[in-house]
Amino acid sequence: MHKSGFPTLKIGNLEINPPIIQGGMGVRISMANLAAAVANEGCVGVIASVCLGRFEELPGSEFVRANEEALRREIRKARRMSKGVIGVNVMVALSNYENLVNASVEEGADLIISGAGLPLDLPKLTKGKDIKLAPIVSSAKAFRIICKKWQRNFNRIPDAVIVEGEKAGGHLGFSPQQLKDNTAPTLESIVSEVVDTVKSMGVNVPVIPAGGIFDGKDISRFLALGASGVQMATRFVCTTECDAPDKFKQAYLNAKKEDLVIISSPVGMPGRVIKNSFVEKINRGETATYICNFHCLRTCDPKPAPYCIARVLANAADGNLDEAFVFAGSNAYRCNEIIPVKKLIEQLIEEASRE
Repeated sequence: MHKSGFPTLKIGNLEINPPIIQGGMGVRISMANLAAAVANEGCVGVIASVCLGRFEELPGSEFVRANEEALRREIRKARRMSKGVIGVNVMVALSNYENLVNASVEEGADLIISGAGLPLDLPKLTKGKDIKLAPIVSSAKAFRIICKKWQRNFNRIPDAVIVEGEKAGGHLGFSPQQLKDNTAPTLESIVSEVVDTVKSMGVNVPVIPAGGIFDGKDISRFLALGASGVQMATRFVCTTECDAPDKFKQAYLNAKKEDLVIISSPVGMPGRVIKNSFVEKINRGETATYICNFHCLRTCDPKPAPYCIARVLANAADGNLDEAFVFAGSNAYRCNEIIPVKKLIEQLIEEASRE
C-alpha cells in the first residue's frame, strides 16, 4: 500500500499512485500546465488533443498541421515540467485522428486514451512502440468487441480500460432517451460488468471508472467494486493550474445543481453542459451562422447543424461565454473553490482515509 493509503494503479510498467487519471477536457481546457501538475503528484496528467491549435481563422488546409504542431508543443512542454506519467486523449471521431495518434507516439506520450467511438485500429497506428493504450467504453459489450478485434488483428489487448458513465461532462455515450428517462445503466453496474468480463477472460486489464467521481469517498467505493483506479475531470477544472480561463472556472463555482443540463450536440450525441444564455438560445432553435472549413469531427454534418461545436468550445476556452457553453460533469455544482492540484490530491486522499 502506498503512503497515500491507495493501492497502486499499474498500467503495464507504469505505476500510478494515487491511482487517479485526470480526464482529458477539450477544447484547450486540459493542456500541458494541468497535465504536468497532475503528473507531478504521481497521477496521470492528460492533454486533450482536440483542436489545440488556433484553428478558428485558418483555411481548412491548415487545420491538420496547426493542431498537430500544437499537440507536439503541449507534450514537449508537459515533459519539461514533469517527469511523471503524461497521457493524451485522442477521440476516434476526429477527422485527424491518425495524425494526432502518430504525433503522440512520436513525442513519447506514455499513454493514449481513446473514446468517442471504438478505437478498433489503434494498435495498428502504434505498432512497435512502447505506448500504453486505454480505450473508453460505456458498456461491457463495447469492451468485448475491442478486445476481440485487437486480439485477432494485432495479438494484443488494452493496457487498461476506462469505463465512462452517464454522469460525465461533455459528450455522452448514451441515447438522449436513456438520459431523459433515467434508464441509462449506472456507472457502478457497468464497472461491475466490465470487472467480471476481465476476470472471465483471464487477462490483466485495469478497469478505471469515470463520470461523476468527485471525492475520496467515491474513489474508495469504486476500488471496493474491483476497479484499479479512477478517472476524474470535473474536479480538476477548479484548480490553479488548469488551462481554462477564469470565466470558465467561475461558471463551475456559480453553477447550481439544476444548471447542469443535457443538450443535443451537432455531432449526434447528447452532451452535459452548464446552462447559460447561449444554451437557452440554441434550445429556442436559434442558430449561430458559420462556414465549416475543417469538418473536424467525422460524426458532424455541418449542413443542418445550428452551430459549430468546435468554435463554441474554442470560444469557451477564450472566456467568451456569451457565444459558448461550458462542458461539465453532473457534480460540477459541488465545486466551491479554486485550489492548487497538490491540495486537491491531498483532499482526495484525506477524504478516502475517513472511509
